[in-house]
Amino acid sequence: MSDERAPLLASASTSYQSSVTNLSQHPGILNGKVIYRDGQNGPPAPTFNNNPILDKATPITLSWRDVNVRVSIAAKKKGCCGGVESGDPLVQSKQILHGVNGFVQSGSLLAIMGASGAGKSTLLNVLTCRNTKHYTVSGDIHVNGFLVDKNINDMSAYVQQDDLFIGTLTVREQLQFRALLRMDKRVSARDRLDRVEDVIQEMGLSKCASSRIGSPGGARKGISGGERKRLSFASEALTNPPIFFCDEPTSGLDTFMAQNIVHTLKKMAARGRVILCTIHQPSSDIFSMFNQILLLAEGRTAFMGSQQQAMDFFAKLQYPCPSNYNPADHYILTLAVEPDNEAECRNRTHYICDTFKESAEAKVIFDQTEEILNSAQEKKSDPVIEQALAGGSRYESSWIKQFRYLFWRAWVGMLRDAILFRVRIAQVFTVGIIIGLVYLRQSLEQKSVMSINGAIFLLITNTSFSNLFAVVNSFPLELSVFFREYGTGLYRADTYYLAKTIVEVPLFVLITVFFTTLTYWMIGLYDSWEAYLIAVGVLLLVANVAISLGYLVSTLCGSVTVALAVAPPLLIPFMLFGGLFVNNDNIPVYFIWLKYLSWFKLANEVLMVNQWQNVHNITCDAIPGNNTLPPMSDPCLYKTGDDVLNYTGFDKDKVLMDILLLVALQVGFRIFSLIALVVRARRSKE
Repeated sequence: MSDERAPLLASASTSYQSSVTNLSQHPGILNGKVIYRDGQNGPPAPTFNNNPILDKATPITLSWRDVNVRVSIAAKKKGCCGGVESGDPLVQSKQILHGVNGFVQSGSLLAIMGASGAGKSTLLNVLTCRNTKHYTVSGDIHVNGFLVDKNINDMSAYVQQDDLFIGTLTVREQLQFRALLRMDKRVSARDRLDRVEDVIQEMGLSKCASSRIGSPGGARKGISGGERKRLSFASEALTNPPIFFCDEPTSGLDTFMAQNIVHTLKKMAARGRVILCTIHQPSSDIFSMFNQILLLAEGRTAFMGSQQQAMDFFAKLQYPCPSNYNPADHYILTLAVEPDNEAECRNRTHYICDTFKESAEAKVIFDQTEEILNSAQEKKSDPVIEQALAGGSRYESSWIKQFRYLFWRAWVGMLRDAILFRVRIAQVFTVGIIIGLVYLRQSLEQKSVMSINGAIFLLITNTSFSNLFAVVNSFPLELSVFFREYGTGLYRADTYYLAKTIVEVPLFVLITVFFTTLTYWMIGLYDSWEAYLIAVGVLLLVANVAISLGYLVSTLCGSVTVALAVAPPLLIPFMLFGGLFVNNDNIPVYFIWLKYLSWFKLANEVLMVNQWQNVHNITCDAIPGNNTLPPMSDPCLYKTGDDVLNYTGFDKDKVLMDILLLVALQVGFRIFSLIALVVRARRSKE
């Protein structure tokens, strides 16, 4: 077993006592006796040999019959807002798929092809029961003759067009992470890591196994596009699913990489899997690797069968493929609707589809489907279906295990983003030095009172802004990855949220304590360790409230740009009623509620009391007999700290309530941000 796969288990602690009796001396490699759950009442636990991806998958057939898809569209905009009311005659129904039938068996590598708008992606969505919220779907989908719905996702893998990963992980770590969370809970951790190594070898990822994945356009170069695509297949192949759905697997790749990917798919199909791919204009070499093709045109089936059957079928219709010409291009061009010649093209397309519907090839598909359905009625059960329906939960790992590995991934990502850490430390140090020099060593004099009050408010403001803007991009940057992993049942939304937010706590605590320590003593605030510790505690609360609001903005916004645009206007009202710009006793009645939500005001009151409550003498340098002052004015406005608090409207008796409100704001913002994330995650599955 490779030593390079150890870090994930090593960092995840040794709490595998529920499944493994002892650990080997090698860090992170499990070498104990595995204790499985009692599986006597259910299907047997999956077993994998030395090279599990080469093992033949369970024999399987996938068929779909008379699939029709309609979608409601608005004929034109109505009114100033362009809305269309329910039941409005302007709402029309457009049919996307018309009675599509199909049948594929184990070992099939099927290419779903057609011109743009032919219905390729729609058919794939219907077969996988994904993104069908706005569709009206009819028809049946069967696996081994048994009717399936969304449970088809428990026996299949869906490799989407976009390859989404956490760029700070290595290829091996990405696969380990998925294996430990996604594979059957009855498979031991050691077998899961063995599985990872086998998949790495079979998918041709050995050379880049220890390389960081990286992000497209990122500062650090990661693996190539072809390697990212193979990693997508490897991530799904870990659970050894019998069916693969692939959306444009060669998109964005050069010819060599595309051939490599399809060759890998061909080998996977040869091991007994069913693989369906939507593909757009493949080269002749790539096209020749597919042993089955499905041609769609205008939402109808134009042909389904082998490549030789396709050549014969089109030749019989007087549309033969020219010599030395790519058959894929020929079929797509023949079935395409040209803008300048729509009528003739549509007539040709309908003729081809009508002819296939009555052809011997279509009858074979119908007969094979009927035979499988009749066989299923006699069997009444199927091991593939039973395996898919066996688990009561959509998650293969417990809440604790999900949190552990999500925390590990977030921690690794934070540690490896060294540039960001250095920038934040440099930023805090620079701003702290500037503030410290501006307010350097303030004395307890009349002229210093306003400076000290301003410095306290500036500490609150800087802590709020720096921490809020540090996290507003936390979730938008990973939302696409999160939605995909959540949709596949890898982990829960709450475990992801808690792991991601908790892992950042040490960094924010360190930065806030460093900033407070630097500025507190440079400014010369109240010279007491007790007062200093209170200031540190209050600013830590401020930082956490700002971070919590930042998380709320981050989970509500779909992009970093939107989050950065929304955050500043949200901060202004809270800052306005913080006690510096408007005296607390002069806040309008209709805005009085806002001061209880303003952590600027709550923290300012606590820090002002902390600064002035024990100051019994404020020196005054007023010169006796100075006639430049207005009549009846007192040159020494503040004689004690209590005078400062009375003038600013802060109350020593409200300190405890202020602290409790700061805690409540932090908890409230976190709860609302978690709710927002959960709601968005559930909507992403529809």
